[in-house]
Amino acid sequence: MTLLNTTLTWLLRRRLPRIEAIKARPSDAQQRVFGQLIQKGKRTQWGKAHGYSDIRSVADFQRQVPVSSYEDLFPFIERVMKGEQNVLWSSPIRWFSKSSGTTNARSKFIPVSPEALDDCHFKGGKDMMALYVANRPDTRVFDGKGLSIGGSLHENPYSRNGAAGDISAVVMKNLPTWGQFIRTPSLEVALMDEWEAKLDRMARITSQENVTSILGVPTWTMVLIQKILAQTGAASILDVWPNFEVFIHGAVAFQPYRELFQQHIFGGRPITYQEVYNASEGYFAIQDDLTLANEMLLMTDYGIFYEFVPIEEADQPFPKAYTIEEVELNRNYALVITTNAGLWRYRIGDTVRFTSLYPHRIRISGRTKQFINAFGEEIIVENAEMAITQACKVTGAVIADYTAGPVYMQHGRVSGRQQGGHEWVIEFAREPDSLTTFTQVLDETLRQLNSDYDAKRYRDMALVEPMVHAVPRGTFYAWMTQRGKVGGQHKVPRLSNSREYVEDLLGGSYRDAVY
Repeated sequence: MTLLNTTLTWLLRRRLPRIEAIKARPSDAQQRVFGQLIQKGKRTQWGKAHGYSDIRSVADFQRQVPVSSYEDLFPFIERVMKGEQNVLWSSPIRWFSKSSGTTNARSKFIPVSPEALDDCHFKGGKDMMALYVANRPDTRVFDGKGLSIGGSLHENPYSRNGAAGDISAVVMKNLPTWGQFIRTPSLEVALMDEWEAKLDRMARITSQENVTSILGVPTWTMVLIQKILAQTGAASILDVWPNFEVFIHGAVAFQPYRELFQQHIFGGRPITYQEVYNASEGYFAIQDDLTLANEMLLMTDYGIFYEFVPIEEADQPFPKAYTIEEVELNRNYALVITTNAGLWRYRIGDTVRFTSLYPHRIRISGRTKQFINAFGEEIIVENAEMAITQACKVTGAVIADYTAGPVYMQHGRVSGRQQGGHEWVIEFAREPDSLTTFTQVLDETLRQLNSDYDAKRYRDMALVEPMVHAVPRGTFYAWMTQRGKVGGQHKVPRLSNSREYVEDLLGGSYRDAVY
């Protein structure tokens, strides 16, 4: 074990008492964060317009400040991007995280303040590794390099005031020297703009390194590793990186990918997985117990104040909103955040539910704009992920990617039918032994998980059994490339209440390409 590994693990363990304190008293941490945010906000144009000087409590805040979408805040963000300061936040802002998201086709530019970098993103990264060390006290992860698959940086499109790019790129660009030393590849390669060229260089460089960890989105991590395997001729990435320990993943649900990584990427050998919940807007949660899959500790002292809104009120400007001490177990909430970069009561678009209280652990249950509810069935992403996972388990299938949408009663694909249905487009890394059985299990699991879906499926009264299309390998990658949404934070939209994605995938010429 190297001196560097010993030193870093010792330093990281010193963070654990603070984390234990916020696990025990999350509401105390949130009250401190709330007070600090209001104090900083008083000096801003936004704060003056919304009477922050009169805010004495969370109740005052919720009465005076509406919940905002990105479109609501964009006029203010645009002013900041043009160089105006003290608009949403009192500290100078020169970095902007660019995110297309999946709820809106246009690019979003999220302000990244110095506080957001230091007290949220960097703090989250260090706590992530501290919690990993707590779970794996014999780790040698710092004997090697951490591979991070980032995006790229561009000039601010509105002025020479700073730069914009994926949050991964913004964070990497601002890492301290010691942080740069323990990661790979170099910034020059990691921040390259042209995705295919970057993947190729990353594969060639990192295949020669002693990589012990990866931080990345499963989709793009899989693409990079497959390129490394193709270049090296190795059967498993562990033949290339024999000291590899942990894959830290986020952005999309990992369960449908787990078998793909475990068997096809890691050759069935034991690997540790850790989930994080970070986004352009902030760093929110970390898997603190590696034995609890899909459950993450909500980090309450990162300069973010959380509110939890019942799904039925998610689009209201002044909804009933619950704080951390008021939430209930196993109820879906739309997440609303107030951040140390000037996002005030911002509707992020994710839904979460609490799996435990004290400590407050969450799992991401979906997106407020990603669901299928064409017939009152209210299918959310969490339902889809669990059903896909069960269908794979029963049929031996391994999923690479998927999306789904409704089939309306009058639609041509079901001509002659008076019922509606769902249509799934799935790319398999390993085909099911029977697509018919896969479809049946998918349907049956959805019925078990979702009573609304089950009611609509009863005797095929409103919904018939779903249609599943297996598309060739590489279809989704080619589709995302054609849409200009490769790399970084871009994610395949899982569910849609329209047929836009299904029709595009089923009719696209890129279906003939295999990667």
